[in-house]
Amino acid sequence: MPLGTLDRTAPPLFNQGPSALSKLIFFSALALFLMVADTRLHIVQPLRMAIGAVLYPVQWLALKPVQLVAHGGRYLEDLQVAQGNESEARKSLALQSERASQADTLAQENARLRAILELRETTQVPGRAAEVLYDAADPYTRKLVIDQGLNNGIAAGSPVIDELGVLGQVTQVQPFSSEITLVIDRDLAIPVQNVRTGARSVAFGDASAHGGGLELRFIQANADVQEGDVLTTSGVDGVYPPGLPVARIDRIERRADSAFARIHCEPLAKVTAARYVLVLAPTGSQAVPKPQLPSSPSAVAAKKKADKADAKADAKADAKADAKAARRVDKPATDKKEPSPR
Repeated sequence: MPLGTLDRTAPPLFNQGPSALSKLIFFSALALFLMVADTRLHIVQPLRMAIGAVLYPVQWLALKPVQLVAHGGRYLEDLQVAQGNESEARKSLALQSERASQADTLAQENARLRAILELRETTQVPGRAAEVLYDAADPYTRKLVIDQGLNNGIAAGSPVIDELGVLGQVTQVQPFSSEITLVIDRDLAIPVQNVRTGARSVAFGDASAHGGGLELRFIQANADVQEGDVLTTSGVDGVYPPGLPVARIDRIERRADSAFARIHCEPLAKVTAARYVLVLAPTGSQAVPKPQLPSSPSAVAAKKKADKADAKADAKADAKADAKAARRVDKPATDKKEPSPR
């Protein structure tokens, strides 16, 4: 090939355009111009808004995985904390409910204790407060067991009352507990007196009645007895102090075939719901005790000998006293001297 036909121009790879410095100056001036124009004229704001609107879905999709990871962990932590708070709230609510029920029970017990204390102040007979432990195991009797016994000074036969009236009587005493027979027990009888008329009678326990009650027996059908009359202790038995409320008459049955009326009474005391009671000393224990006579023959003989010896000693002492008195009387007469004549 002849040399004249060769292309001596540089290949495109080695084509030389504007220099790098000129390009830097140009693009820097363009950037500066655009910044000044955007600041002054806001010519790029619509373009920026259009690009932001187009790219928003892409940004939203790109941020979702990051948000899911961050919010998922936070959700699990919040769920665990919420479950713990709910458990603690339930426990606190149960505790508060228990405390509220205990507060109501304590308020009722305080009211009963205050009533018992007030009754103790008004009652002249000394008494001792006690708490009911449980009912007696015998289903055919109406008895209670209290936490006071022989060591606390409780005596058999002591009357037991609550804040409303007579509850029963102590029938059995143990060292640390006592058994109370309620007034509604069929084996217990209590002398009562009608407050309105003053008539005395005896009330017997009637456990067969609705919830237990008392019954006045051997009362004439034409007796002056009305429903609503209050019965109190008469005090003639030497056990119950007089004037303690016992029961209220709630039903009277007068039959033509009987000369006696059937009178049912409702006890005023809480015989089925007693919690705290007051045990009084029997009124008979405050009386002067009667002298006890010896029962065995040897004791009788010894007492007779002692009485004879005491009588002899008293006679000797009386004789000595009389002799001394006689000497004192005779002494002035014998020692007196007659006056001599002058």
